[in-house]
Order: sequence, then structure tokens, then C-alpha cells
Amino acid sequence: MQALRFDTAVEKILERETRFEAGAYFLLKDALDFTLKRTREEHGEERHVSGAELILGFRDHALQEFGPMALTLLQEWGVAQCSDVGDMVFELIEEGMFGKQDSDTREDFANHYEFTEAFLDPYLPKDVMAGGLEPGEPESDRDRDSALKPAPRDVS
Repeated sequence: MQALRFDTAVEKILERETRFEAGAYFLLKDALDFTLKRTREEHGEERHVSGAELILGFRDHALQEFGPMALTLLQEWGVAQCSDVGDMVFELIEEGMFGKQDSDTREDFANHYEFTEAFLDPYLPKDVMAGGLEPGEPESDRDRDSALKPAPRDVS
């Protein structure tokens, strides 16, 4: 019955909030389960996870589930930065799907990692970084020789 209730909650959210696709909310729910399980295994008990723990679990779960396609999928679903995950969390809190402590805020999710780096770097050769030059490498050489161009950075 819980799955049906979650479906209904997502439908209600999508009626008022159109920034994110339904799949993003289901991924977030799975990421919370993933993070709770990891916390239980590490600490021997289930407890409330912080925004910082959940945003890291979200990244790890998305990479595990979707590999190198995670960034593309998240972008298609409208999720482009950590604060977007926080916004979805609070939408699910409003629908009674996620719990919240008084100290939890949307800001707990902001600026933990840059999405392009978090979801692309694990799949690049070890000597290539998504957003930067190799030490001592002139920019013009990198641009001319590389078929891989970093995605524009979100500066918000």
C-alpha cells in the first residue's frame, strides 16, 4: 500500500511543481532507502539521516543505478544541482512521505558537489577532469585535441 501512496504523493506534487519529472522523485525515494541501509550498516542502527548524508547517498545511488548515464538522466528529469534534491525532499515532506526534524532545512542540501563533476568524473580517464585543465596544459591544446568538452557549469 505504501508504493501506491507514494505514487499518489508524486502525482499531487507534479500538479503544483513542474520542475522535476516523476522519475526523479522515485530515484530520490530509492536513494533514501539506500542511504538508510548504508547508515544502518555503518552505525548498527537506523536513524534519521541528515541532508548532507542524503545528498551523498543520492549521488552514490544514482551512480550505482545508472552509471555513466546518471548525469544525462538527472538533467532530463530537471535535477541539475544539489539544491534541486533538497527542493524535492521538502516537496515529499509536505506530502508526508519523508520525515523531518526541526533542524532540517533546504540549505542542508546545497553546494555539496557540482553535478557534472560528481556524475561524470568517475567515468573519465584518471588523468582527465571534467572541469579543468591538466597541470601546465595550455587551454588551446586541450580544446584542439579533446573531443570531450566539459558541460557548462551552473553558477547559481
